[in-house]
Amino acid sequence: MKQRTDPMMIPEFEKIVRQVGSVVLGKEPQIRLALACLFAKGHLLIEDLPGIGKTTLAKVLARCMGLKFQRMQFTSDLLPGDILGMSVFDSHTATFTFHPGPIFTQVFLADEINRATPKSQSALLEAMEEEQVTIEGETRSLEAPFFVIATQNPMEQAGTFALPESQMDRFLMRIHLGYPDRAAEKQILTGTGAEPALAAVTPFMDKTEVLKIQKAVEQVHVSDTFLTYLQDILAFTRTSGKFQVGLSPRAGLSLSRAARSWAYLHGRDHTLPEDLQQILPWVAGHRLRSSRDLIEFSRDPLMDLFSTVPVPV
Repeated sequence: MKQRTDPMMIPEFEKIVRQVGSVVLGKEPQIRLALACLFAKGHLLIEDLPGIGKTTLAKVLARCMGLKFQRMQFTSDLLPGDILGMSVFDSHTATFTFHPGPIFTQVFLADEINRATPKSQSALLEAMEEEQVTIEGETRSLEAPFFVIATQNPMEQAGTFALPESQMDRFLMRIHLGYPDRAAEKQILTGTGAEPALAAVTPFMDKTEVLKIQKAVEQVHVSDTFLTYLQDILAFTRTSGKFQVGLSPRAGLSLSRAARSWAYLHGRDHTLPEDLQQILPWVAGHRLRSSRDLIEFSRDPLMDLFSTVPVPV
């Protein structure tokens, strides 16, 4: 499996990458993946140490897209009603009035999601899957586009609750930011901070344009050759004995959506096997564990395993 390295997007989207990259320094590959996730109608999980820039990435991405943004800090005492909203009794009218929670937005940042208990984490399940929430027996739709960005601290840190597999599967991609390189860190240390740079960001799009791109991504052609390669990847995870559990059909749909989005951002109306290679570790990595020690795979070992799957001619 020969993998290309961070190919350039078409100029329109490279401008967005540079704009976001002017605030989140030295993370252009991760910014490209975040854009692909948004336009594929997916949700993004960012796992890394505190202070790396996860929250800043969410803020500047929402501003560049011209979308409404809400942030919720997840803590151990957080309740589902704090996220979804609740009805409050009005003594003047003797009626209950619904007060929507921060989930009623377009870009919702669940900051340090694994610091909340599983009960609060599960409040996001319906919203992420169906873009709606059910509160007190009434179903309320969320505004499109709806994009959840969740940040997660490493599990070895104190006060964390592991996300169950069903919730991890709701995230189209999981990425890591990592420490900045030396040049980017010098720029960070000598700068005035992210807030002034964030204030200078101007929207490149609005809600209508984002929805239009999401619709166009759905129209990207998927060839029989691409589908053969995708099914070979899925079959490998199920039959090779390398993984505890293979990828599900829903994971296959996620890989297809992400690959179509990647192809569109690079100016094509059809997918190539290389598109699947580019997004594979970020879409499949959090869904797979080694059959030997049940540990999640990092990018390079995972791609080494998938390199044994032949690419159809």
